[in-house]
Amino acid sequence: MRNYSTRKRVLVTGGAGFLGSHLCERLLADGDDVLCVDNFFTGTKDNIAHLIGDTHFELVRHDVTFPLYVEVDEIYNLACPASPIHYQFDPVQTTKTSVHGAINMLGLAKRVKAKILQASTSEVYGDPQVHPQTEDYWGNVNPIGIRSCYDEGKRCAETLFFDYHRQYKLRIKVARIFNTYGPRMHPNDGRVVSNFIVQALKGEPITIYGEGKQTRSFCYVDDLVDGLVRLMDSADDFTGPVNLGNPGEFTILELAQKIIAMTGSKSQLVYRPLPADDPTQRKPDIELAKRVLDWTPGVALEDGLKKAIAYFRDSNGATQ
Repeated sequence: MRNYSTRKRVLVTGGAGFLGSHLCERLLADGDDVLCVDNFFTGTKDNIAHLIGDTHFELVRHDVTFPLYVEVDEIYNLACPASPIHYQFDPVQTTKTSVHGAINMLGLAKRVKAKILQASTSEVYGDPQVHPQTEDYWGNVNPIGIRSCYDEGKRCAETLFFDYHRQYKLRIKVARIFNTYGPRMHPNDGRVVSNFIVQALKGEPITIYGEGKQTRSFCYVDDLVDGLVRLMDSADDFTGPVNLGNPGEFTILELAQKIIAMTGSKSQLVYRPLPADDPTQRKPDIELAKRVLDWTPGVALEDGLKKAIAYFRDSNGATQ
């Protein structure tokens, strides 16, 4: 039936989320038929409302912890709460989403012979003892900590993907996504970029955990989506995992000061104890993505922050 249409039929789970909605836009622009699946736990219809009138876009409310029966050519498995506030709200369900969701989507891909991409995370590296993080590093993860529902859920999902690849010859792709930011981030998701921007725009104290010396690397959402599409389109013998992120490294304190300056805010910095298992360093080694995918992020932090700040200035952002 694939030859019935020249358009690829692409399923995006978690398609109404921050990252998923941008990916749906990109796939439609590339000429694909897009099936967006979301249970709206953290995603929102507002993120994809502008796509609903497109005849090549379809929205289905569904929880990936239950099987899904559709006919597609490619699957992007993005479904899972990605911020600590959201994934710690119901940690058992978070683990189920990563593990049962992976099993169900892999089963679907096996049935319809689809290529499938797993949106994994830099959190599989835990609090790393290797810097920057390369794909051959196995990580330093606390398996029983408050973050482990997400960290270990994603690690188990990677295991399942590679076992399906080895056992059933399934065509898989695994992307390890580092901190991503941009328009449509949830204003209350607890992630550092959205937190700081919302607090700065409201003139509220900006919360720094620890001394603010921990580092992060921030990738603008358009760059990240481009990396995902390039990975999906890469040769079948390249499975990953591959790091996708911006290797520019900033301390949390530097980020706070930059956002205060860019917003012209009068916000003051307040310091709180560092949360348990919070990584002290995070920076991707992206040499593999450069070499195999010809991918390098092109949006500088200042340019991306301008777009994110403009979004949060809107009533749908900071004033929610």
